Amino acid sequence: MNPKLAVKGINGIIEGGVSITDFSVVTELDEISAKELLYTLVQNGIGTWNDDLVDFDIPHDRLQTALFAITLGATIEDVSEYLTWRDFEAITGIILEENGFDVTKNLVLTKPRMEIDVIGKKMNIALLIDCKHWKTMSKSALDEIVKKQIERVKRYVADEDITALPVIVTLHQEGIQLVDNVPIVPIMKLTSFLDEFVGNLDSLKSIENQ
Repeated sequence: MNPKLAVKGINGIIEGGVSITDFSVVTELDEISAKELLYTLVQNGIGTWNDDLVDFDIPHDRLQTALFAITLGATIEDVSEYLTWRDFEAITGIILEENGFDVTKNLVLTKPRMEIDVIGKKMNIALLIDCKHWKTMSKSALDEIVKKQIERVKRYVADEDITALPVIVTLHQEGIQLVDNVPIVPIMKLTSFLDEFVGNLDSLKSIENQ
């Protein structure tokens, strides 16, 4: 399948039952292409048929469609035009909740003003996550992103009696890597990271209130 078709399919992942005609209109595809794509998505575990409509799980299925398009050859940049940062933050929050974390999104700190995309708390550990869904990052850009997230974590723990870890979650599907001991975690590997990070605390950057 043409990856550009799959990318357009992201717009068709909407709430409520979606017919082939609905899907065609929303994705701006002809009905033949829309039908082919809709059937392909369901065959790949994205959406379920309910009579002549397809029910989607939002926002899971939007992300799954984006990742499916990438496996077909679409670029991160192609996909990011259709997948919003809110989609990405929402799915990150859901994964945290499914793994037993209490979740806060878009926390604004003051003096200086900073915003943290997603916070997951479990026991006395907080993961402060910066969600980067939008493009391939150079090493220098990634270094700067990590530096800024560390500063946000330092500001956060100034008001909290908790151990906090800076984490960057990306749309990339490579393995987990560390930059200055800060984990860069592909969204599809976030669950496995959450399962294992406590056992790897010694190798991860953690910050506490001094």
